[in-house]
Amino acid sequence: MTMKIHLDTVIPLLHRATYGVLATQSTQVEGYPFASILPFALDERHYPVFLVSGLAEHTKNLMADHRASFLVSSPDGHNVLTVARLTIVGDVERFDASQELVARYLRYQPDAKQYLDLGDFAFFRLTPKRARYVAGFGEMGWMEEVEWANGAVMPLIDEAKFYRELIEVLPMGIRLLGLDYYGVDIERQGKRERQQFPNAPVGTEHIGEVTKRFLAAL
Repeated sequence: MTMKIHLDTVIPLLHRATYGVLATQSTQVEGYPFASILPFALDERHYPVFLVSGLAEHTKNLMADHRASFLVSSPDGHNVLTVARLTIVGDVERFDASQELVARYLRYQPDAKQYLDLGDFAFFRLTPKRARYVAGFGEMGWMEEVEWANGAVMPLIDEAKFYRELIEVLPMGIRLLGLDYYGVDIERQGKRERQQFPNAPVGTEHIGEVTKRFLAAL
């Protein structure tokens, strides 16, 4: 059935996924989409960010036409038709990442460090226009651009400050990836987990205390 989709519905899925499928407008076969599997991380607005090579076909496509779509699916389950998935339609454009965003990206995608010293890699960001969320057979709906625009945004400088404080109190075997006003992302035994806060978004004055309580309960 048709659902009304809000940002807090799709945030857990976006934060738990490590990669997705990016469909760009092909420059080699005009009029046809070109799909690539790419790792990604989210910025402070929960927009997907990619680190891509200038030699890649999808990068050449994006430089010619920014319009693209990005498909992310839940890492859980064995049947792709029953797990949650999200297709974001929007514009993917190159940008200069801040020091804080680079550090955040590398926490989520540590293998990307080896590419940063190579001159032809650059950061691109997907700015959503609309998104189609499917929770399972017959459960689906569209989410509009305004949902992202109205979401609670933790500045990356604030996230970096909270991150430095929280890594001092992490339980054994837990790696902290990042946090925002809706939840915290960790890695445990090589698997990414999303701990979503109840009654999110949490305000700045309470985010440190709430996150510490979540981490202590792991």
